[in-house]
Amino acid sequence: MSQDLLASLEYIEKEKGITKEVLLDALRHALISACRKGSPEKGDSFDVQIDPKTFRITMFLDGKEINDPRFGRIAAQTAKQVIIQKIREAERESIFTEYSHKQGDIVSGSVHRIESKAIIVDFGKAEGILPAREQSPLDNFRQGNVVRAYVMEVKRTSKGPEVILSRTHPDLVAQFFEMEVPEIHDGLVKVKAIAREAGSRTKIAVTSTDEKIDCVGSCVGVRGQRVKSIVRELGGEKIDIIRYSDDVEVYIKNAMAPAELKKVTLNPERQSAEILVEDDQLSLAIGKKGQNVRLASKLVGWELDVRSATQKIPLSLLDGVGEKTEEILKEAGLHGIRDLLKKTAEELSEIPGIGPKTAEKILASAKETVAKKTVTSKSIEAAVPPEEGTEEKAPDVEKGQEEAGA
Repeated sequence: MSQDLLASLEYIEKEKGITKEVLLDALRHALISACRKGSPEKGDSFDVQIDPKTFRITMFLDGKEINDPRFGRIAAQTAKQVIIQKIREAERESIFTEYSHKQGDIVSGSVHRIESKAIIVDFGKAEGILPAREQSPLDNFRQGNVVRAYVMEVKRTSKGPEVILSRTHPDLVAQFFEMEVPEIHDGLVKVKAIAREAGSRTKIAVTSTDEKIDCVGSCVGVRGQRVKSIVRELGGEKIDIIRYSDDVEVYIKNAMAPAELKKVTLNPERQSAEILVEDDQLSLAIGKKGQNVRLASKLVGWELDVRSATQKIPLSLLDGVGEKTEEILKEAGLHGIRDLLKKTAEELSEIPGIGPKTAEKILASAKETVAKKTVTSKSIEAAVPPEEGTEEKAPDVEKGQEEAGA
């Protein structure tokens, strides 16, 4: 038996990376446990020793060596079980280590099965889970399809390592760009920020470490081939490539593309900006269901407030607000209609110089103005044909991306 055990231990040590010492110690404790189960009345009286050179196994009872034919059978069976268990543990640890190092990277596998909308991806010696919440609305994988996904997390479980995948993570797009754009891989072009609504649209801000290299052009590729391949991988998700700038105002203008901005007023303390656009640019700036301005805000990290030229109404034009009243309101920290609407008539009347009737009149006028602005916004949005909007248009990719980065 010792020769068979020796051969097995040497194989495991070489192929699985488990040392003989670890295996022998595990085997010794397993044998002691098996002996105690076989004769519970003798309990702690049992001991087992394994010679590290000859691998001879000896059982002791009350400190005396005993020869029991049953022990040979127990030892052989236990050794087999321990070796199988250690091989499994080593394989699990190997898989955990391998995929832990891949966390934050993209891996490829095939769809093995689908369980409760979660996709089980086969990597060969391991499996990954792509939960329903991490799938893009544009994904439609079937059994056998190849899946490329982002390794979001690797967890230890009783059943072995669990690799959690994602197709919605913003870094998935960044990884695809690094794979497709050599300049990003080489560090000549850097991804500064990403804002993504998976299955719909992504805005990615890039910059160049070399003035001679066009960061946007590098990402777009000749005739848009580089970005087109990423769009195909994402199932048709639109991608805007934005030129990053340290100048916040310029960065905001780039991020809001393809809308043209008339004026940007920054408030660095609150990290917010008020954006003024022409009426015909309002729908384009806001985007379908507010997506364009929402993604631009995430990309820049500032709160963006978009208004059209006709919506920028001075407080002095409200009923009950003259020059003097406007000055009083501004001194009280009320600089716009939104500030007014946060107050009640009673709160406004507490401001010195503003009576109850004037307060009610000002608030009524402000509410009426907001109602008109809402109608105007909707009518402007409805007036823009879908092919002119950022959300419905399927433009020529390279032209669209160059405009987005300009």
